[in-house]
Amino acid sequence: MKGRYDNLKRVRTLDPQRDYLDIYQTMLRYEFPWDMKLGLNLAFNRSFSVPAIAAVHTTTGELTDRTQKRIDDTGLLMYEMVLNGFDEPRGRDALRRVNQIHRPYDIGNDDFRYVLGCLVVIPTRWLREYGWRPPCCHERQATYLFYRELGRRMGITDIPGSYDDFETWFDAHDAAHLLPNDDAVAIERATRMLMLARLPRTLAPLGNALVSAMYDEPLRRATRVDAPVWPVRAGLRLALRSRARCQRWFGAPRTTPLFADGIKARTYPQGYDISQLGPRGSAADEGR
Repeated sequence: MKGRYDNLKRVRTLDPQRDYLDIYQTMLRYEFPWDMKLGLNLAFNRSFSVPAIAAVHTTTGELTDRTQKRIDDTGLLMYEMVLNGFDEPRGRDALRRVNQIHRPYDIGNDDFRYVLGCLVVIPTRWLREYGWRPPCCHERQATYLFYRELGRRMGITDIPGSYDDFETWFDAHDAAHLLPNDDAVAIERATRMLMLARLPRTLAPLGNALVSAMYDEPLRRATRVDAPVWPVRAGLRLALRSRARCQRWFGAPRTTPLFADGIKARTYPQGYDISQLGPRGSAADEGR
């Protein structure tokens, strides 16, 4: 398809060190919008499943009792930072709110680094496997640099020095700490219901199996999810790869960016105020 690789050609003329935000925005808004959104959802799902992090979430009840709002708030804050960067007013406000939300809780640096690693590694691996093309070296580096800057502004220390180093650290930490735990089970069951509600009615009978097939074995083990039968796993893989080939051969470059008409969320049909996102009436609001 004519022009299919125009965005990639432009990205390769940019300097990831200087233009990482532009490159990452292009990935999310033009090149891989559906895949990036799903990859980020899977990244957050995984980060919620490490015992220490899962325990914080079940203690607050935000993910188990107010699941839709918590997921919407997380997505809105993340997309505000991606769309606006960290120095524009809305991006600055979103980052400030993220720090306010986390400030009251005793979260270790390694746990923060792990969440950051999920956001760097999991979507990138999804694109390698199921994107209409794999991300190029500029895109991998820009992804790493965007989240390194986010981590720096959140006060996270000892962030590995490159994408490859971060991937290596992530795999080792994941293998050691992504362990079966009851809190992760409770969170997975709550968030699973939201994913099932979005499936077309024709796929409803296979819904649970399809959701489980999107998880890898370590995540299924941590959340005590049974592996779906192999025809479901194989069928999902075939469908996703066929979709990627169709996009590559017949797809056209996206001309209207994702979120061109604003970021929408079910919890806020009339819009939202960044300062109001996240838990209310709790310690998270201290220091406003």
